[in-house]
Amino acid sequence: MKKWIISFMLCVSTLSYAQKEKKPNFIIILADDLGYGDVGFNGSKQIKTPEIDALAKQGVQFTQGYVSAPVCGPSRAGLMTGRNQVSFGFDNNPIVDLPQFDHNYIGVPVEETTLADRLAELGYVNGLVGKWHLGEADQFHPLKRGFHEFWGYLGGGHNYFPNKTDGSHYPNKIECNYKEPQPITYITDDKGDECVDFIKRHNDEPFFLFASFNAPHAPLQATEEDLALYSHIKERKRRTYAAMIHRLDVNVGRIMKTLKDQKIDDNTVVVFLSDNGGPCDHNASINAPLNGQKGILLEGGIRVPFVISYPKHLKKGTFDKAITSLDLTPTFVKLAGGEVKENDKLDGVDIMPYLLKEKEGDPHETMMWRFTISAGIRKGNWKLIRLPDRLPMLFNLDNDISEQHDVASEHQDLVIEMLKQLGQWDITRPQVLYLEGSRWRKNQVELYDVEYQLEQPEAAKRKSK
Repeated sequence: MKKWIISFMLCVSTLSYAQKEKKPNFIIILADDLGYGDVGFNGSKQIKTPEIDALAKQGVQFTQGYVSAPVCGPSRAGLMTGRNQVSFGFDNNPIVDLPQFDHNYIGVPVEETTLADRLAELGYVNGLVGKWHLGEADQFHPLKRGFHEFWGYLGGGHNYFPNKTDGSHYPNKIECNYKEPQPITYITDDKGDECVDFIKRHNDEPFFLFASFNAPHAPLQATEEDLALYSHIKERKRRTYAAMIHRLDVNVGRIMKTLKDQKIDDNTVVVFLSDNGGPCDHNASINAPLNGQKGILLEGGIRVPFVISYPKHLKKGTFDKAITSLDLTPTFVKLAGGEVKENDKLDGVDIMPYLLKEKEGDPHETMMWRFTISAGIRKGNWKLIRLPDRLPMLFNLDNDISEQHDVASEHQDLVIEMLKQLGQWDITRPQVLYLEGSRWRKNQVELYDVEYQLEQPEAAKRKSK
């Protein structure tokens, strides 16, 4: 009898401990086409991002945080699976503009397991607010890919106001499976509303919220109130872009305040990043001090603002080793109490042991990219880019973060070694599922020859509200 009582008390004690140690919540706040140099914590002097900076100051700032592709769709495919998207043929943006490709194959294959799938199996309620861009055919719908709630749109873009103002053809229809969606006001605020509501409705259970913003992606549309804050910026495109980032920043602050008000901020993992580098030629973004932009494999296309906050376990600071958005899936799964198996074939790794200083060294010995006409490999601090119209380029990122000095001719043995490793990886990838129009290929080659702004514009006095 006495042994039974002791055993019962131990079970009660264990249950009590388990109840106290609740699984962490997860939030990914994804900006769209945000320039590396256009947030305060990365050195912006012109655009103010106090809420995003506050998140960065309380968390871990990654000075070398990468995404797996320099454009939206493939980057999001990698983010949502933890696998380099070219490993399942998702090489291009999911654009159905060539008749020889079947739209039923233009999306993340149903055989791939998403981050939402994995967390659902571990007891999480999953919500997607905003942009999907991972397939519009019925089988690719987010509600069939692990998400329980969806407020948003399936394509790659959306107007910010309810009526078109610039001739763009982005859809205005919002899908929602849990209520009649309210009319659009300004979509960045509307997404903020839905994120806040999701957190409040699910604050007593483990949740995963994918806050998929489209700001500051085209079309460039900002409120008059926000434009007035940046009236000192004379160039209209840059002024509108800055105003759009301000509104994104406000809504990041709303999300963080809601977590605090609900008393779950300490046990919530919040990640902020952009899906790719800024498209300087389209939205006046600045990736300084990085060279390049969206669509190419110079650092400005694939190195992005990247922060992880987890107050319960992570001390604030910076992490200077290279990590990738592919790491979020295995990291989240392990934190949620799940296991990552070898046959999952994930390209990301659990980075928590590195952040907690339980493991030393680099999370990734090599990192590789392939996008339409270009491919690249990073090995240590060496980075090689392979293009169709010139010899390979080699940069030492340790002393040339702006990729201004191609040293391939000085390190021919290293070039051969890296080319071979990249080539072996490349030729073992499966057939691509579809291709974008050929017009993009010439455009991407030309982007490698553009001279990009490598310094921050000077600060000017911004109007206060």
